[in-house]
Amino acid sequence: MSDQRSWILGLHAVKAALQQNRAAELLLVDAARHDARIREVISLAEAAGVSCQKIAGKKLDEQVEESHHQGVALRIRQQQIQDEPYLKALLKRLDGPPLLLILDGVKDPHNLGACMRTADGAGVNAIVIPKDRSVGLTATVRKVASGAAETVPLIQVTNLARTLKWLKAEGIWLIGTAGEAQQTLYQADLSGPLALIMGGEEKGLRRLTRENCDLLVKLPMQGSVESLNVSVAAGVSLYEALRQRQ
Repeated sequence: MSDQRSWILGLHAVKAALQQNRAAELLLVDAARHDARIREVISLAEAAGVSCQKIAGKKLDEQVEESHHQGVALRIRQQQIQDEPYLKALLKRLDGPPLLLILDGVKDPHNLGACMRTADGAGVNAIVIPKDRSVGLTATVRKVASGAAETVPLIQVTNLARTLKWLKAEGIWLIGTAGEAQQTLYQADLSGPLALIMGGEEKGLRRLTRENCDLLVKLPMQGSVESLNVSVAAGVSLYEALRQRQ
């Protein structure tokens, strides 16, 4: 996929990008901030040879078209979202059993960012999303991910059902989450090659996605609410997989 320029916003995300030696071009800093955290980011930029400019806060808002940047923005040039050939190459070079997170129609950038952050912590090899009806890798996603957007590949596929069939053929067990499932998450074997599939915020798993799952599981709910936010459910599921795999 072609390279594009974009902004990484927020102290955690910018710091992670600089530490990981991403293709950074320019660091913009709110001229009114002089605290230790800002100085650390500036030092990282200088060490990486990245140009740094201090500008007024309002001008920074206009430049990045976002006000929730914590006084720092990093312009980068890199691939925004990976594609299907990247996923196939990634699986071939893994040493251990893969752990994938598939998000079927997550549209809220805060949810995607939170999922990416949790995926990084749980050791997920990649996140797969459909091209349509899903949020992409926006500045808000990067900020919420707190650096995980720089470490966890986000792979966009044209036809999710076809990708699921291919993953099955590769020996990867597909487990989807659904409230009507008979088996709970804690009864499932999550220790082998695995793709955990979470539905979108409104309707959950789509029909074709559900039909391609090897198993549907539910999270046990003890209270009055029927379901959890997708990013919370992803966190619970991924860390149960991590517990079993360790």
